[in-house]
Amino acid sequence: MRQYNFFTYILTNYNKKVLYTGVTNDLNKRLYEHYFGVDQKESFTSKYKCYYLVWFERHQYIDHAIEREKEIKGWTRSKKLKLIEQENPNWSFLNQQIMEWPPLL
Repeated sequence: MRQYNFFTYILTNYNKKVLYTGVTNDLNKRLYEHYFGVDQKESFTSKYKCYYLVWFERHQYIDHAIEREKEIKGWTRSKKLKLIEQENPNWSFLNQQIMEWPPLL
């Protein structure tokens, strides 16, 4: 049986003041798109410079990843902070675990 990878993830800006929750099937590519504004020039992540990965979770099925994204988006900020701090207590930027950071042109 084929193994699929879908990801629910949380990004923040450099000052860690803004949180963005998303879903993708290619985390490396999606981080690149956020960083270079490939998604849209007027997107939330471009506007607030949310390029830094602080949490992610792998799912085998897209519907599970989307369900989790919706769940997290419905949470209060404090609940999101607790989720991040359980897995990443130092708020390390995890981009380097996924790709060369910062991305090169």
